[in-house]
Amino acid sequence: MHATFRAVVRRSRPGFWIRAVLAVLVRPTLWLVALRQCGRLAPPRWWTRAPWLPVPDAQYLAFRMETAYGRVGRPEPRDLVTYLEWCRDRH
Repeated sequence: MHATFRAVVRRSRPGFWIRAVLAVLVRPTLWLVALRQCGRLAPPRWWTRAPWLPVPDAQYLAFRMETAYGRVGRPEPRDLVTYLEWCRDRH
């Protein structure tokens, strides 16, 4: 399976990423968890290649999206909040 970051982003609903970030921003208890997860999921030396952000590898993200939502399902902002709450509770 070959995926690009743009392909993964296009798969989500319009405005998903903005709404997902806002859903986290209104929950200060998740801020550090979100930063920690960005660091954990970011590929090594992420700053040396586009999009120059600590985003997960596109193939990994595409795999996780497909295993969670199937080929046609799409994530909701609440899913990100639930994931971060799960991460927080695990540590």
